[in-house]
Amino acid sequence: MEMAEEDNSGEEYPNEIHDYLSAFEKSLGAVDEMLKTMMSVSRSELLEKLDPLEQAKLDLVSAYTLNSMFWVYLATQGINPKEHPVKQELERIRTYMNRVKEITDRKMASKLDKGAAARFVRNALWEPTPENNPKVKTSAKAKKRKMN
Repeated sequence: MEMAEEDNSGEEYPNEIHDYLSAFEKSLGAVDEMLKTMMSVSRSELLEKLDPLEQAKLDLVSAYTLNSMFWVYLATQGINPKEHPVKQELERIRTYMNRVKEITDRKMASKLDKGAAARFVRNALWEPTPENNPKVKTSAKAKKRKMN
């Protein structure tokens, strides 16, 4: 996948975009490697190892990735993807991704140690009494009253 400044058909492109094209080519190579890795394991094997929430995350990421790639394809074909139904599909998937994130966040919040939280609040609200706080000066009359 070596990219030269001149295409095989003899078309030239401006030198200013060479770095962008090189980075794009490198990114495509990375995506290709990830897809090969992902495709090397059967879907049923992969799903067996995941809990339902992780399965949902995998499905959503896969759908979002495919639709994003289609978005890029449309853009390369001169079609405005913002006016194509793929935009609504990406928004729909993003909505479901947010729902899964909320569920995950709720699961994490439920692991709060209620005993520790209660101790934290109790200690944060504790106010010293004059007998526990040596810095507070009491008058001689108050000391005599205490002793009686």
